[in-house]
Amino acid sequence: MASDENQVENFRQVTAATMRAIAENDEIQLTFGSEARLVGTNARLPAPPRDLKEEDVAHLRGEADALAFRMKYHDAEVHKKFAPAATDARAVFEAMEQVRVEALGATEFKGCKQNLSAAFKERCESASYHRVSDQEDVSLAEVVSLLSREQLMGEELSGSAQNALGYWRNWLEARIGSDFSELENNIHDQEKFAQTIDKVLVHLDLLDLEDEADGDEQMSEETPEEQESDDSEDESEASESAESSEGDDEMDDQDQEEGPEQSEDESMSGEEDEDLPDSERRRQQQGGEGSQVKYRAYSSEFDEEIDALELCEVEELSRLRQHLDQQLSHLQGIIGRLANRLQRRLMAKQSRSWEFDLDEGLLDAARLTRVVIDPTHALSYKMEHETEFRDTVVSLLIDNSGSMRGRPIAVAAMSADILARTLERCGVKVEILGFTTRAWKGGQAREKWLADGKPAGPGRLNDLWHIIYKAADAPYRRARKSLGLMLREGLLKENIDGEALLWAHSRIAARPEQRKILMVISDGAPVDDSTLSVNPGNYLENHLRSVIEWIETRSAVDIVAIGIGHDVTRYYRRAVTLMDAEQLGGTMMDSLAELFDDDENKKSSRGRNRAA
Repeated sequence: MASDENQVENFRQVTAATMRAIAENDEIQLTFGSEARLVGTNARLPAPPRDLKEEDVAHLRGEADALAFRMKYHDAEVHKKFAPAATDARAVFEAMEQVRVEALGATEFKGCKQNLSAAFKERCESASYHRVSDQEDVSLAEVVSLLSREQLMGEELSGSAQNALGYWRNWLEARIGSDFSELENNIHDQEKFAQTIDKVLVHLDLLDLEDEADGDEQMSEETPEEQESDDSEDESEASESAESSEGDDEMDDQDQEEGPEQSEDESMSGEEDEDLPDSERRRQQQGGEGSQVKYRAYSSEFDEEIDALELCEVEELSRLRQHLDQQLSHLQGIIGRLANRLQRRLMAKQSRSWEFDLDEGLLDAARLTRVVIDPTHALSYKMEHETEFRDTVVSLLIDNSGSMRGRPIAVAAMSADILARTLERCGVKVEILGFTTRAWKGGQAREKWLADGKPAGPGRLNDLWHIIYKAADAPYRRARKSLGLMLREGLLKENIDGEALLWAHSRIAARPEQRKILMVISDGAPVDDSTLSVNPGNYLENHLRSVIEWIETRSAVDIVAIGIGHDVTRYYRRAVTLMDAEQLGGTMMDSLAELFDDDENKKSSRGRNRAA
């Protein structure tokens, strides 16, 4: 088991290094999740199976190469300029642009062509193209992508892909067959390629014929009078939008003292713009940099806060706990020593001291000799004092997303287990929480949105699972089995960090302890495909930033984050980034020790100020 997990981790590290080399970008951060995705420099691949086979390696490398080529050959600003607003037209535009970057990559990096083919065949199988029996069974964007790969990349389509394309081939070739020579000639120039795609869209009846009659020059150049007219229209529409949102802004100001302002403080820009739906893209263009999108959940009635024991049968939970104990045996020595070191530091802060030469208290026998020598000398007394050590509670919030599958979640569970035992011995209460979603790509909230006719700007479209592995008041022995649930197959899905932070913060803020510490363990930015597919690409990330900013600046709770394979320092002021999950246990102990040291230094400073 350990060797399989090490194999997966080695594969991740090698693949990430290869992507950085191809894209010539050292900032790329790679995680594993539900499907391939690229947002900024954050890349995500489908989670690999534990027993990696040759075909698994090939298609995952192909997905990684495709993302790297997208970053290397794709200009987001050009894409934003020419991408159409209509949904069907935009889907075709996106598909053909992806074929362009993969074609360039396959030409420059000959060794990657086989990987791209393997990834393409895997996507065809996942799409069940062999079951297509009618035109309506496959979208226009998909078949255009298939034909484009065949024409521009020389891709030999598999039998299932040939089956899907067969129902559209004659119609497509009659309409756009002559356009591929021009597309191939412009493949190295994204702007000219995009203009040619617009011609393709006209021939497919996805753009108005007026666009074709006006010619390419009108798409790329406008007269100053036309630009001024467009700008004035945009400004008037933006002002109307601002007036209609004044009431909401006033409500936000009133709620600011009670909790974080759940609105997006950053404008949408860069590569993330590619994921915007048509309505949000137009709103951004009209509102400019000042545009804001208020965060909300379309429906929270399906969200659930649940105890870990309710998610699993007792027998299976015992088996998972036994599996966790087996893995703990390998790290028991290393993390155990770190835990003992933390315990010594905490117990030292709880040490006792004596005050001597008092007028009352316990008789100081060591000073009785003075009374014997001089009976007129007063008796001396002493009093024992405890060093001030504030009651403390630590809340450990663990990302239970699919990209944590494998070694990261196992190490997180082991570290949480040892941390809970250590702090309990020191008299510090510990709460262990997890967060994920109830379904992949949307649950009942998305179904409700679809039934309501897909209203624009729906907000969060998935059902939350907030899991309590160990409550703060529960002794470790009662919550011990619950931690094994993190290893259960199928539990880890999507991650919506902002709302999870608010939930964990509300729980710890209500505690009676004087000192409250919230420690977050995550391996990436928030991702939920169902939400991001119909909202701005940075919708969840901006909400997370606003929540963190509120906790760090306006809450009494100390927050610290540990990122596994992902740079969380760009979100949190106090944060550590790890590239190896094995370092998690030691980092947790060190981070907590630093927090306690900081608290001791603050108290000493306050004492010196009072004395002065």
